[in-house]
Amino acid sequence: MSSFDHPAVAKVAAALSEAGQDAAAQGIRILPADARTAALAAEALGVEVGAIANSLVFRASFADGQDRALLALTSGAHRADTRTLAELVGAERVGKADPEFVKEHTGQTIGGVAPVGHPEPLLTLVDTALARYDVVWAAAGHPKSVYPTTFDGLLAATGGRAADVATAPGTGAR
Repeated sequence: MSSFDHPAVAKVAAALSEAGQDAAAQGIRILPADARTAALAAEALGVEVGAIANSLVFRASFADGQDRALLALTSGAHRADTRTLAELVGAERVGKADPEFVKEHTGQTIGGVAPVGHPEPLLTLVDTALARYDVVWAAAGHPKSVYPTTFDGLLAATGGRAADVATAPGTGAR
């Protein structure tokens, strides 16, 4: 697979370009094997696991009875705290999204969900822990694809809000 052969990767590249972040310049990379976890991606790239931006999709339930997809871009060194996420977005509760919900709202499969390239913009929070890194790596629409960006680049591309969304490993929910 070349960089833009997969339809989801092509959509991510187009979304990055629309956000003023040229995908070719961003350097979407196709890894030799799936990198469905932050640890696998970090190992493949030779970077700290904290420099991986996990794209975690949650189901946020609101008082009006609506469920919305919530994208939390979290450092690979942390876990998202669902209570904190609920407070940050004003939801009654936030819980794990099943694979069908993720695919419906992102057009991508778990393990390859990118910050952009979704059918509709998602409610997005970007973990402030990612600001510690000059370069962060995010999935590019397929479990083998990644691209380099920055904390500010994630905020700009997603229209997301910076927030402290994570807890130390093992103390929050994913």
